[in-house]
Amino acid sequence: MIDIRQLKFSYPHSSFDLHVPELKIDSPCSVAIVGPSGSGKTTLLHLMAGILTPSVGSITVDEQQIASLSDAARREFRLRRVGMVFQNFELIEYLSVLDNVLLPCRIGNAISLTSQIRYRACSLLAAAGLEQHVKKSVTKLSQGERQRVAICRALLTQPALLLADEPTGNLDPDTTEQVLALLLNTVKQHDTTLVMVTHDHSLLHHFDRTIDFAQFIRTAESVA
Repeated sequence: MIDIRQLKFSYPHSSFDLHVPELKIDSPCSVAIVGPSGSGKTTLLHLMAGILTPSVGSITVDEQQIASLSDAARREFRLRRVGMVFQNFELIEYLSVLDNVLLPCRIGNAISLTSQIRYRACSLLAAAGLEQHVKKSVTKLSQGERQRVAICRALLTQPALLLADEPTGNLDPDTTEQVLALLLNTVKQHDTTLVMVTHDHSLLHHFDRTIDFAQFIRTAESVA
């Protein structure tokens, strides 16, 4: 699903420097990424999604070289093939819970809003324990409830690749188990590859593989 080779990325006017010599992730599988804050884990997810493009090197996702695509093509690829759970949710405050989940259908023409898609959105919200909040504004929800809305939106299109940035960071233990089960069931039912950043090491036994980001920090320092 993911093949990264000699990737380098840096932000303008910043000392941050990410260097990933090689990383391969098979499909389907569930992968947890752990490591210190500020080490580049979120940046790597954004590179995998095509939100950012590498300074050097290549990222192949689902047999597509992301950096070779135009901005519009990368956006359509994300909508069709990638589900993204952002650390800060990225919900639209003037939309209802249901309309936030359906947002991928409102962006361009990549995904049509059908009755089947609407039914799936409602089913996902029910599975996340949010069926009573469907018509509410997201501003009326708790942080944990907003997180679950963001997860439902990411799952809407049954993506080949699901990228989740601390999706359980705002949840209590019971809700964490519920949400993690939702994510991992998607891997099993739809042959999805899940790549999840987490600081919660108690969750790691649920995953097929754990990647410690410390190896890339050492590589970056040795290169420098």
